Amino acid sequence: MRSAPGLTHVVGLVNIAVMVVAVVALLVLPFGEPEGQRPPERRSGIAGQATPKGDAPAPSAPPAVVSTPEWARQVGANELGLVPVIMYHRILHERIAGIDRTPQQLREELERLARSGYVPITAAEFAAGRIDLPAGTHPVVLTFDDGNPSHFALGADGLPLPDTAVGIILEVARRYPEFRPVATFWVNKDPFGLRDHAQQKAAVAWLTSRGFEVANHTYGHPDLRRLSKKKVSEAIVRQERLLRRVGAPPSTTFALPYGSVPRKRSVAHDGKWDGTRYHFDAVFLAGAEPSVSPYAKSFERHSIPRIQSNGKKGECRKWCSRYWLQWLDEHPDERYTSDGDPAHISMPQRFRGKIQAKLRRSAVLY
Repeated sequence: MRSAPGLTHVVGLVNIAVMVVAVVALLVLPFGEPEGQRPPERRSGIAGQATPKGDAPAPSAPPAVVSTPEWARQVGANELGLVPVIMYHRILHERIAGIDRTPQQLREELERLARSGYVPITAAEFAAGRIDLPAGTHPVVLTFDDGNPSHFALGADGLPLPDTAVGIILEVARRYPEFRPVATFWVNKDPFGLRDHAQQKAAVAWLTSRGFEVANHTYGHPDLRRLSKKKVSEAIVRQERLLRRVGAPPSTTFALPYGSVPRKRSVAHDGKWDGTRYHFDAVFLAGAEPSVSPYAKSFERHSIPRIQSNGKKGECRKWCSRYWLQWLDEHPDERYTSDGDPAHISMPQRFRGKIQAKLRRSAVLY
């Protein structure tokens, strides 16, 4: 659900003395954001923050707009369109497995996304419908499985190593200011290859303080379909406890190892083991197409598809990122395009029957 903008109450000044005081205050005090005119909660959450050394500059908050049918048509808004959720694994200079990508391949894919007007959001933001982007841009969810050392590592200078996933994301964001530098990392028992508790805690703090999501991918990366319900819950709870110990927020999203669904599907998002309960708002699969909008009737939050990052050879000919990003470029009317308004959901008339009933009052049709 989107959060509605706050309402500013205008209070009439009823005597000359109050008017004088108000004028003096405006001349003396520094200008700031009036209460009630701050960007609503759906804003990306990084605009206006101080930029730590080495990070990409925080983009300015998009100007507030109120969508109308004319405005939505002008910017080509379609917030019932498809969203690419891209799945990455190891980032290696020499690929070992077919699902590995090289730093240069990741860099080129992110640059392509930036040039095409995509803005990253986290998996948690996507699942919750917190998609607040500049008008005319498109959300993309960058997800990295397993917490591999190639995803995040700090150098002696305290900055992410250049050819890690985080280093490359920040590099691209420095060249493309609207490319918001965030991603989701679903990690196992040794986050980012770290075994020292203090180092794990420092890594999680570094990432989450900058808007990245660090969440549950089970403790040991088992094939959940082969496990009993109790063992599935144990694998999830043990990892959730580890994440809590190292300072990560409670996970609201979960990625299935190997994309393997447990025999009892519900245990992937709700369960209990050893006195500890867990609940995930969304569960992500391992392939193989863009997701529908989280505002659509057909959105299945416990079976959200992802696109493997890869070329167009073999099985990837019609299933991986190069194919789907080209397809979305060639079918812009099918892609999610933001209206820039956090209080409304804009779409062409032909999508009117696809929006969730509870969101119809927020719809802007053209």
